[in-house]
Amino acid sequence: MPEISRRVFGGLVGGGAVTAVAGTSATASAAPTERPFRSRPASARPRRRPNVLFILGDDLGWADLSSYGAPHIRTPNLDRLAAQGVRFTQAYSGSATCSPTRFSLYTGRYPGRAEGGLAEPLGNRTQGLDPGHPTLASLLKQAGYATALIGKWHCGWLPDYSPTKSGWDEFFGNFGGALEYFSKLGQLGDYDLYEGDATYEDLRYYTTILTERAVEYVSRDHGRPWLLNLNFTTPHWPWLTADDEEKGAEIAAKIRSGKVLGALRHDDGGSVEKYKEMVEDLDASIGRVLAALRRSGQEENTVVVFASDNGGERFSYQWPLSGGKSELLEGGIRVPTILRWPAGVDARQVSHEPVYSPDWTATLLELGGARPDPSYPLDGHSFAGYLVRGEKVPERDLFWRVRGNRALRRGDWKYYRDADGRDHLYDLATDAREQADLADGRPELLAALRAAWEEVDGTLLPYPVS
Repeated sequence: MPEISRRVFGGLVGGGAVTAVAGTSATASAAPTERPFRSRPASARPRRRPNVLFILGDDLGWADLSSYGAPHIRTPNLDRLAAQGVRFTQAYSGSATCSPTRFSLYTGRYPGRAEGGLAEPLGNRTQGLDPGHPTLASLLKQAGYATALIGKWHCGWLPDYSPTKSGWDEFFGNFGGALEYFSKLGQLGDYDLYEGDATYEDLRYYTTILTERAVEYVSRDHGRPWLLNLNFTTPHWPWLTADDEEKGAEIAAKIRSGKVLGALRHDDGGSVEKYKEMVEDLDASIGRVLAALRRSGQEENTVVVFASDNGGERFSYQWPLSGGKSELLEGGIRVPTILRWPAGVDARQVSHEPVYSPDWTATLLELGGARPDPSYPLDGHSFAGYLVRGEKVPERDLFWRVRGNRALRRGDWKYYRDADGRDHLYDLATDAREQADLADGRPELLAALRAAWEEVDGTLLPYPVS
């Protein structure tokens, strides 16, 4: 493919490990402690299957961590996690909104392969993740893993859909896409905190509750490898911290009056400072979970992955990317992503390889010794060879589809169609902000990428006529 280059972009600036993205200039000398990723020699490869702790933030933007460039947010625990493992500078979510990305992570497939994945995001009880569809949890469970999901599920509601119907042994959390942090009133207007398939009453701040549950889970003596999907709702709206119980009560009253989505969206609230507090509380909460993992003696052989489910929202820090949540511009899908695995991967490394949600599914299945179901072939590609065997990342296209947007990345080139139906072509190696449209000057390349996108799209379910 002569049109494709593998130019590396992304450097290190500032105090520790801040990313300089293509098209921007570094403001300080490169940090000497972070080096390009290399796997260990064969003699140092891990011998046992790892535990897996996969942590999702919710609507956390590309540069909302201090290790990714946030000038005003301090995230020492996630920065430390990055210093102990690998920080990915070109990692992506599987879609631009909540539930489609979760479909792609849970199944390892494009959201458009499942009817429930066509909702962007899910908003009623009629659709969800088919309990008969294999998932990361069900496949690892077949391979001998204990499995649990704590936090936001957002792949369907009871009675038809639930994590416990899709391979997770245990579930504690909320079914919907958003909830008021104290009352637990969710996007359908009803109470949305469950243990298994039964409601669980706890009116404290939600992030605190999830953190306590995760600490308890990782502290157990499991006796076998385990998977924990820890899905925080922070920093998703409404914009509330643990000190905002009174404001939460006002939002809950609006929800009870029938103004559900308007109340949850909190259009009359929030601020950059409040958002900062939410992200820093998320960081502190993750720190408590990681400390419990260390005390349990399981840290060495636990793969910890941290990512966001899509790009940032109103108060997120995205620079230098354009766009945000719900769009397929870089700001809507490029997300901070960190991997730590002391038994398998060296510390203080940075990877500039493009990777996204369904790739993590394939990777974790391989590391856990689980086989994908051939009736449901994965769209993601395993990074296990890259991480532990010194192999190159497989050359492949990254594909996204949402209503009104389409995108495909091949090497450094990105094809993008906007909501007005205009096609664009960007070279991300020199223009991560997607401002220099090269479509007119490279018509053959544009046509090739458009054809590649349409070939994949032809294998997916069509959107229902609205």
